[in-house]
Amino acid sequence: MAVTTQLSHPPSLSKTRTFAFSQNPFLETPILLFSRTKTCPKPLKAVLSQNPANTLTQETTPFKHCFTKSSDGFLYCENLKVQDIMENVEKRPFYLYSKPQITRNFEAYRDALEGLKSIIGYAIKANNNLKILEHLRQLGCGAVLVSGNELRLALCAGFDPNRCIFNGNGKLLEDLVLAAQEGVFVNVDSEFDLENIVAAARLAGKKVNVLLRINPDVDPQVHPYVATGNKNSKFGIRNEKLQWFLDAVKAHPNELKLVGAHCHLGSTITKVDIFRDAAVLMVSYIDQIRAQGFEVDYLNIGGGLGIDYYHTGAILPSPRDLINTVRELVLSRNLNLIIEPGRSLIANTCCLVNRVTGVKTNGTKNFIVIDGSMAELIRPSLYDAYQHIELVSPAPTNADISTFDVVGPVCESADFLGKDRELPTPSKGAGLVVHDAGAYCMSMASTYNLKMRPPEYWVEEDGSVAKIRHGETFEDHIRFFEAL
Repeated sequence: MAVTTQLSHPPSLSKTRTFAFSQNPFLETPILLFSRTKTCPKPLKAVLSQNPANTLTQETTPFKHCFTKSSDGFLYCENLKVQDIMENVEKRPFYLYSKPQITRNFEAYRDALEGLKSIIGYAIKANNNLKILEHLRQLGCGAVLVSGNELRLALCAGFDPNRCIFNGNGKLLEDLVLAAQEGVFVNVDSEFDLENIVAAARLAGKKVNVLLRINPDVDPQVHPYVATGNKNSKFGIRNEKLQWFLDAVKAHPNELKLVGAHCHLGSTITKVDIFRDAAVLMVSYIDQIRAQGFEVDYLNIGGGLGIDYYHTGAILPSPRDLINTVRELVLSRNLNLIIEPGRSLIANTCCLVNRVTGVKTNGTKNFIVIDGSMAELIRPSLYDAYQHIELVSPAPTNADISTFDVVGPVCESADFLGKDRELPTPSKGAGLVVHDAGAYCMSMASTYNLKMRPPEYWVEEDGSVAKIRHGETFEDHIRFFEAL
């Protein structure tokens, strides 16, 4: 079983390193073989659907996770034992992905959108690994951007600018100039944002295709930190100001072309009726916009579909459930549908793999201390997010099962990956994974306490393991201060 490590030192991506497991993929102690080669109308308010007769029929096939615990007590990723991978990579926390699962997640959206004119715009903020972006682009994704550097990265990954959407409530002029030059769709988020887009269009000498990001004031029923479509959100324009923005666009015919309307409700949404409620409002706004002579062809309903972080077997809405809630509305207006999945494309494809440093008890609390931390994965510390945790190999037969907080070595009481988890008492050095770590984990990692950002690997379709990002080192940190 080959393990191919792709080096990604900029600007060249030509270096590769290859090492191989012995031919039996399930050996307890694989052998490493190394070789190297260089190679507005009055506002409308959505009412959430309550009528059981209108309840959607959702898919009832439970999601099959790419990480599975086998009857032998070991955790596997696409039939490859995670323990074997741990023994053949750097001895530090690392992110491990399933490339086939990324493909399967994309295909679920692609198949759901059959019969519609559409753009699947992957939200780069969820995970900005260049190799993952290149793979999604090859599958047919567009990109959703929230910074100038994300735009630059999308271009590096080869995304078609005409399938890219630039979001954000504080876009900078120089980044908007680049977006205008490249022909990227730009969402208008405020009065000053519109002024900056007009200035960028003049500097670039290009007319910009814009969508109005309308705040529909719909409660997505999620954590307030990830709610973006209610009236107190910093995002979008208030619907009662719609006419002001339409008049402003009309006043700049050489700089702006209004092509669509956009909304984004939030993240981790598990009730697809919420998307339909928003789409009903958005289609009404599009009707009003078209009535004033604008040729509006795009409806962007954002992203935000949730996943089963708890691993309880809950049947959550699928991409098909989501698309089916808005399909008839989109077809009735002959619209191009833009969706912006991030979490639902990438989260469940990845684990953060850690090693147990030790076990301790203080007072009535038991702790499993691992080498990973809030620096590598901050979601639990940031907004008390839950992510499933388990050991990668069977615990000793005499191991007690206890309730633990799983914590890292960072000098903060907030440094935890999970609280009150029932687990077998692990041995020192045992592997422990935090599941569903593909979204908003590595992209939010830091070097706090000089815990350098970890490497990333993925399991390929052929069962090989490729390195897709180098881990940062202390020497990388020191280089920021050279020649100062």
